[in-house]
Amino acid sequence: MRSNNCVSQRISKYFIGFLALGAALGLLVIGVTILPVFGFIMALPVLALAVIIFRLHLNDQCEIDFPS
Repeated sequence: MRSNNCVSQRISKYFIGFLALGAALGLLVIGVTILPVFGFIMALPVLALAVIIFRLHLNDQCEIDFPS
């Protein structure tokens, strides 16, 4: 049961992270082509959000504990 919980958390975290990363890349494309200033201003926070989601720590049970 523990491994299923970790797999679902990992999949959902990466799915949301890739959605945010795709949105940031889309805003960068808009920043290059249509709205130069507005697209870049909106892309930076969304890109930061994607990085935060990728580095997010969801559950202590899913972490690998190395013996010290």
